[in-house]
Amino acid sequence: MEAFMHSLRFIGYGVGLSLQLLLGGLVMGLLLGTVFAIVRYQGIALRIITRLVSILRGTPLILQLSFFYFSIPMLLGLKLSILMAGIITFGLNSAAYVSEILRSGIESLPKGQFEAAKTLHIPRFFMWRDIILPQVLRNILPAMVNETITLLKETALISTLGGMDMMRRAQAVAAEQFTYFMPLCIAGCYYYLLVLLIEYAGKKLEKKVAYAPHH
Repeated sequence: MEAFMHSLRFIGYGVGLSLQLLLGGLVMGLLLGTVFAIVRYQGIALRIITRLVSILRGTPLILQLSFFYFSIPMLLGLKLSILMAGIITFGLNSAAYVSEILRSGIESLPKGQFEAAKTLHIPRFFMWRDIILPQVLRNILPAMVNETITLLKETALISTLGGMDMMRRAQAVAAEQFTYFMPLCIAGCYYYLLVLLIEYAGKKLEKKVAYAPHH
């Protein structure tokens, strides 16, 4: 029992790193993904953004993680911490998927929304901020919840770089106790509880948005 409680606490300490990677990657992904979606819709740097999104979606995430942690420092002479390399990698990868989610959301809106804003001479910035994006974000909320869950599970890849997240700590306990079953079950339970929390928060937010007045 004592060994179990020790494992429970030790692996649980890795939740902090997993959440840092999740929140950092999610914020970066949402901001960059929004920029990618808007500039692509407006035809700005279309080929470059389209190719970048294609590369990020078409190559393994573990390869991207290794690239930013091992290759970028060699090329630029800039040492990245495991946390920073993880946030950059997860943020860019998430941005590629968020931009596709947003693109489909933007294209689902009636064209009259854009035409009306143009007729009323509403500046482009305010059109996107006050008219288009609020509607799009309301429509894509379920897809964004799924993206958040996917990103959480992908943070486990940081263990391949030695990051002491839940997965890495579970492996350390397994090596110490010569058994993988219990440590991996504990890590799995932590991940599952976090997923349940995200789903719960997502449903609450969906209900709140659904009953919010539409302008």
